Amino acid sequence: MSGHRTTSEAHPSHGTATDVVRWAVFSCVLVPLVLLWYGTSLAGATGTALGLAAVTAACRVLLRRSERGAARLLAEEHSSQRGHRHRAGAGAHRGGRHAGGSTPVD
Repeated sequence: MSGHRTTSEAHPSHGTATDVVRWAVFSCVLVPLVLLWYGTSLAGATGTALGLAAVTAACRVLLRRSERGAARLLAEEHSSQRGHRHRAGAGAHRGGRHAGGSTPVD
């Protein structure tokens, strides 16, 4: 494997989030129609449609925010890898104990 990702592999959740929102919008239309078909009042079906639309809108906002956050995190990770090789701050050490130290360890 070369290590390079195609566009669909790099952002697998993009298509999934869009599909979820599409199905939710479809449900916002279908559920009230089914309720009307089975004899629910128009006011009840309308209330259900408005409730589903509100939940769908809130989920859509949260999905967009999550996608933007993930894209920002990926961009920061990519830019930090390009600049330098994940060096720790000044004085930081990798790993655990160091051999040959003169201070006792309790």
